[in-house]
Amino acid sequence: MRLGGLALLVCLIPAAARADVVFASDERGDDLRVLSSESHQVVATVPVGKRPRGLCLSPDRKTVFAALGDEDAVALVDVASRALLRKVPVGRDPEQVAVSPDGKVIYVSNEAASTATAVELASGRTLFVAPVGTEPEGIAVAPDGARVYVTGESTDDVTVLDARSGKVLGRLAVGARPRWVAFSPDGRKAFVTAEVGGTLSILDAPAIRLRATVPIGNGQTKPNGVAVAPGGKRLYLAEGRGAAVSVVDLAALSVVTRIAVGERPWGVAISPDGKRLYTANGGSDDVSVVDTAAAKAVARIPVGKKPYGVLYVPEPKP
Repeated sequence: MRLGGLALLVCLIPAAARADVVFASDERGDDLRVLSSESHQVVATVPVGKRPRGLCLSPDRKTVFAALGDEDAVALVDVASRALLRKVPVGRDPEQVAVSPDGKVIYVSNEAASTATAVELASGRTLFVAPVGTEPEGIAVAPDGARVYVTGESTDDVTVLDARSGKVLGRLAVGARPRWVAFSPDGRKAFVTAEVGGTLSILDAPAIRLRATVPIGNGQTKPNGVAVAPGGKRLYLAEGRGAAVSVVDLAALSVVTRIAVGERPWGVAISPDGKRLYTANGGSDDVSVVDTAAAKAVARIPVGKKPYGVLYVPEPKP
């Protein structure tokens, strides 16, 4: 009787809620570091393969995808167990990775091959290999899943692909050495950072045309990673050599403030509520945690050697 009562008591004790986490790619350490969004500490290290760079999250929030530049593959990591599930071949030298809204297809930028590759996850079948600009790095899928945007670093352009066939729908000149690309929540705009040009290009995504160009920094900074705030009113842009994040008001098309972070920030991620921003600082080997309301970094977390990508992972959907 006493044992049964104890069992009942155990059953009535609620399970501890799992906090959101942040993944950072440790490019030189060949692993991913998992950070607690609450304690700002590393809670796990996941070996994934050689030279992990760009990261993205499955729509159900259960799987992290990491581009492995020196393995010509994408690693699939289970969020719950923090374990490597498998690797999917994706062609030569993948830099960044994006996933379709239905979670069935991944897309990578193949920098050394000047192509973009689409792979069906269930079968591992290559759906297309499409020509894009020279040395592609940034890649993003439009929110409706119809188009893929790819930056060409050495050709200073963006290639727009049909997400199903890989057909080139258009090419658009942007600032010198474009690195990252992201979409507004409604998919009407695409944002492209130009490392050498020192600019943010704002594109009319459906029309594939340039809408505006916003200068970033003083000409010595190197714009890289970009994250759009929930609601789409502000954009956060890693300044690279500027050791800061520029905050862009998208209505005014101007930088409203700069936030000091670690050295050479590359990847940027934002929490779904917009309260926390994270930067992967490749020069100081850490991740900065920024309070966006205060516009101030509140923590810096060591994460190995030369972190490139950073990804906010909310609790998986039921």
